[in-house]
Amino acid sequence: MSDIPKDRLYTKTHEWIKVEGDTGTVGITDYAQEELGEIIKIELPPMLLYSVVKGQKVGTIEAVKTVADYYAPVDGEITDRNEALNDNPVLINEDPYGDGWIYKMKITNPDQLNELMDAEQYAQFIGEEE
Repeated sequence: MSDIPKDRLYTKTHEWIKVEGDTGTVGITDYAQEELGEIIKIELPPMLLYSVVKGQKVGTIEAVKTVADYYAPVDGEITDRNEALNDNPVLINEDPYGDGWIYKMKITNPDQLNELMDAEQYAQFIGEEE
């Protein structure tokens, strides 16, 4: 298991969000990709400027053995999608905190960020000692 980056926040459904101003980059955690196994397909958010609410299903990730949903960590509007994942979904396995990001969003309710876990809390949540 790799180190959990401290520059982002985490959900109980294993998404991360890296906040820069009012923009958040979202992906799934290393723990989540490890649990899923080899990822073979991802359903990206349906379109740009698509509004999501915290906890809403945004898309699905298909692995060899299972299919999992991923969710919006906070309210916002999709501003970008990682189109590279269409041809190379295994980027999520190889680099979940870097090239394997899934989408970017304009955060419309920044107060919700306070409800997410920091790296230390997430490590405790998944049962890892830092």
